[in-house]
Amino acid sequence: MNMTNDNSKPPLLWWKGAVIYQVYPRSFQDSNDDGIGDLPGLIQRLPYIASLGVDAIWISPFFKSPQKDMGYDVSGYREVDPLFGTIGDCDLLIAETHRLGMKIIFDVVLSHSSDQHPWFQDSRRRLNDKDDWYVWADPKPDGSPPNNWMSHFGGPAWSFDPLRGQYFMHNFLEEQPDLNFHNPTVQDAMLDVVKFWLDRGVDGLRLDVVTFYFHDKELRDNPPRPPEMGSALQFRHRDPYSMQKHLYDKSQPENLLFLERLRNLTDSYEQRVLVGEIGDDYPLVRMAEYTYGANRLHTAYSFALLTGTDDVTFTPQFVRQAVMDELAASEEKTWPTWAFSNHDVPRSISRLGPRQMTNPQWAKCLMALLLSLRGSICMYQGEELGLPEANVPYDRLQDPWGKHVWPNWQGRDGCRTPMPWNDAQPHAGFSGHEPWLPAAPEHQSLSVTSQEQNPDSTLHFTRSFLKYRKDHDALRLGEISFVDTSDDILAFTRSAENESFLCVFNLGGTPATFKTPAIAWDGENGSLSQAAINGGTLTLEPYGFALIPASAASSSLAKAKSFWTSAFSFLGSLKGSSLRQIKNA
Repeated sequence: MNMTNDNSKPPLLWWKGAVIYQVYPRSFQDSNDDGIGDLPGLIQRLPYIASLGVDAIWISPFFKSPQKDMGYDVSGYREVDPLFGTIGDCDLLIAETHRLGMKIIFDVVLSHSSDQHPWFQDSRRRLNDKDDWYVWADPKPDGSPPNNWMSHFGGPAWSFDPLRGQYFMHNFLEEQPDLNFHNPTVQDAMLDVVKFWLDRGVDGLRLDVVTFYFHDKELRDNPPRPPEMGSALQFRHRDPYSMQKHLYDKSQPENLLFLERLRNLTDSYEQRVLVGEIGDDYPLVRMAEYTYGANRLHTAYSFALLTGTDDVTFTPQFVRQAVMDELAASEEKTWPTWAFSNHDVPRSISRLGPRQMTNPQWAKCLMALLLSLRGSICMYQGEELGLPEANVPYDRLQDPWGKHVWPNWQGRDGCRTPMPWNDAQPHAGFSGHEPWLPAAPEHQSLSVTSQEQNPDSTLHFTRSFLKYRKDHDALRLGEISFVDTSDDILAFTRSAENESFLCVFNLGGTPATFKTPAIAWDGENGSLSQAAINGGTLTLEPYGFALIPASAASSSLAKAKSFWTSAFSFLGSLKGSSLRQIKNA
């Protein structure tokens, strides 16, 4: 991948408009047949990731951990857990990623640690000046917790420690106590952790639950949540966490000052990036606030397009509203990151479409839409294969949240099953041993090997579209403007200095038409193009989409005065047997 720039232009920020491929290492490739993916296995598969044409990889935590929350409970911030390999493997991973022309982003969990971390063990005993490194509070006179805050994973956000005689706070599992960021020494310690990994050559950090670093020092109760605010979680069933307005347990103003310290450290290195995960009652407003100016996060993503489990009404208005809200909140002065899938939510094919969707063109439609949005893009492992959510038997569930809310939801394990490399091999080529989660039968026919042999596969489509996107500044870096449509049609323009695109998507399961100014059709088709254009009418099959380049001077279709001077249609005519049924919220 060529990362060089024209010397006549200012240096490009590599992360702006980048496509970042997320690897969940537990489930990517097992190299030593213990059933758990590891860093050597990931190194083995780096050429595959590079072949997709992505710009960077983001790796979920592999640090020393008791694995109560699959690595998001860290007991050694500078150590690689033996499950995943060694620090030498880590260094080789960084070097090989760079050799293949990609950047590498590590996932760091700063808000909380494992209860097995030496810091917490010292804090319980009030040793080694760690007395207030965590959030401790006395019980109320009746012995109950200090306030009404709830844990993300169920129950109160407080657990009583008999050794210390106080409650400690945990926004997630009891085994994940929250660090006290009101203590400047804690901030310094976490900045030292960041420096350690930047010194080893990582190009950026994904900041887990970045809104959770600070809590209200007065420990005031959260107020009741108005029903019109909806769920506070991607899990939308009745849950105590979603019955509160999260005014005091996160997103405190002090957090911005710490982010400025973190940005100052990061900017002392060349071309590094901070990507924040935003979880908040007002996610797009918070996303804009946390990325505003040049002294906070470089970019961030929220759950605006990651929401829900299997009850999402994925309409044109749903997408348009999320993007427009971000633009309004940021006054178009920040750069967002978007994702449809990751390790915390059901896979987009199933979450945004019918659970039993069998039409592979729905996967292509979603991929094309994601890669056409204004912003940087996160793509989750297996998304390029169009993998649906896996059904995991209850006796095989590993996710503690999933076990807590089952059978309403199986939790996050359905998107974490092993990557299907080869359907002819045991466990889909992931491991020679029974994996930590079962290889999904639903993924058997969608393996990398089988899709490599099929030129019409989602995998080949993804590679082609990524190349197409990379070749056009309007798609990577351009502005976005939505076009009024009806029914299942989503349309917008992407415009840069020298080019623009009209992007049209049919999110419905029946054919649809879209009226445009007359297009001077030049008869050219890309390898994936199937167009039905007659004068000013564009016809799209179910889940069809079109990207029609035109001159930047005539890009204002929304004003009905544009004149499209050239047309090269990059369309997906999505012909399949399954009809998409838009779900009710």
